[in-house]
Amino acid sequence: MRLRLDSLFGRLFGVLLLAIVLAHLLAFAWFFHYDQPPPPGPPGMDQQGDGPPRFGPPSNRRPRPWFGGPVVPLTFQFVCLIIAAWYGAKLLTRPIQRLSDAAERLSENLDSPPLEENGPREARQAAHTFNLMQQRIREQVQQRSRMLGAVSHDLRTPLSRLKLRLEQIDDVKLQGQMRQDLDDMIGMLDATLTYLHEQRTSEALQWMDVQALAESLSENAQDQGSDVQVSGTCAPLQVQPMALRSCLNNLIDNALRYAGHALITLQDQKHLLLIRVIDHGPGIAADKREAVFEPFFRLEGSRNRNSGGVGLGMTIAREATERLGGQLSLEETPGGGLTAVISLPRP
Repeated sequence: MRLRLDSLFGRLFGVLLLAIVLAHLLAFAWFFHYDQPPPPGPPGMDQQGDGPPRFGPPSNRRPRPWFGGPVVPLTFQFVCLIIAAWYGAKLLTRPIQRLSDAAERLSENLDSPPLEENGPREARQAAHTFNLMQQRIREQVQQRSRMLGAVSHDLRTPLSRLKLRLEQIDDVKLQGQMRQDLDDMIGMLDATLTYLHEQRTSEALQWMDVQALAESLSENAQDQGSDVQVSGTCAPLQVQPMALRSCLNNLIDNALRYAGHALITLQDQKHLLLIRVIDHGPGIAADKREAVFEPFFRLEGSRNRNSGGVGLGMTIAREATERLGGQLSLEETPGGGLTAVISLPRP
């Protein structure tokens, strides 16, 4: 492996090597200073210069300080290695943390600023690759949106002409069936474009009065003759306003479509806000409750296309909840029906 000083490996190797060399140099200097014999005296004399030479263990060593012995050099070695290990760990984890933060920002907003391409060579390469990936994802999303927008626009013209030509059909039953099919196609186009718009929409977090939002949605529905009630209270929460509104709108529409009424309950907890949208309609079997979150999935029976849905409302609601950092689940309403539970964390 070629050693480059601007690489992560080169910097980490250099830090550890420097720490080891400094620690050993201090150890050598320590023992050299305190273990050297003093200059020799007259022959046959001891250190005090009188008396016969002494035998036994050598006593002509320079006295060590009270904290002598190997304690000081070993302690210095230990400290040097700890500092080197700490700095090496910082070198290793800093690029990973930067990539993790950038990936989290990218998951929330495709237009987030790119990573700065600095630091060790491996970190620069990873940042450059990440920025290229972000640019390609953004271009693919924009291209897909343009393509679907063009397809939607081009399809609307022949569909509108078909609806006009239906008036020339004398068979009233056939005319109604064909009109229903055309309305379904137009509805699917609109729902698909709405779903794609929800996916690419990014908002900043804002403090919002969730209780006021729920009451506003209830009043709007009541003005249109629908039965939507609200109960419970909650404190303001930091959310993406359009995402939360989209989620609640789809859940309320789902309840009204299949049950004809909806009840929104708010339950404020210390670290969590629970929003429930309750209906007493036909409900959903337990083994199908996760499947309804798949795009264009429709249940047989009462919850199908004839009820007016195209299978995207629950998908949009769950993805909006996940953008808020929460969870959306479905439960059986006591007494029959379906309860959608939104769990939103409080910071």
